[in-house]
Amino acid sequence: MASSADAADPSASSRRLITWRPVTESDFGLLADWLSRPHVHRYWHHDFSPEGVTRDFGPGTRGEEPGEDLLVSIDGRPIALVQRSLIADYAEDFADLSRIVDVPPGALTIDYLVADAARIGRGLGTTIIRAVVADSWRTYPESPAIIVAVVAGNIASWRALEKAGFRRVGEGDMEPDNPVDPPLHVVYRLDRPVSLSPSPT
Repeated sequence: MASSADAADPSASSRRLITWRPVTESDFGLLADWLSRPHVHRYWHHDFSPEGVTRDFGPGTRGEEPGEDLLVSIDGRPIALVQRSLIADYAEDFADLSRIVDVPPGALTIDYLVADAARIGRGLGTTIIRAVVADSWRTYPESPAIIVAVVAGNIASWRALEKAGFRRVGEGDMEPDNPVDPPLHVVYRLDRPVSLSPSPT
């Protein structure tokens, strides 16, 4: 999967090619490195040991998880991770979100990290979100919306969503990834453009 997009990076002088592919076992070392970085570990509070990465990402590489783990590259260089799934495929997440906002059948959610701390706040996250959203409307033609819950303190994350066109639709308590965070989350939603809606039969 690929998308040609402006990386919105002041150092960028031309349009860059964003591509992504499913995570494979050969990527586990890279993911362990990324997850260990302080700016990532702050909100992606995962076990970044080899055993922890294998436990958390191995099922996805074997097709045992319904969601997608996508390794994102810009001009061939791995730069980010995006997770994408149908909310209803994860009963606990569906129940938590449904207590705060309406979750229509077929709604998607995404999660994302940018590996390089120096590129946070320079528009890269927003550009990646926009590219993945555009692909999501094609890949999941029946999905009416993408809904994302972000711990309220992660301002960079929810601002990236806003810049990508998401609107805040609610807030409420959910269990945070990192136990140091309060439970308050803000919830954002982006609806499928009318021009991309399935034609009535």
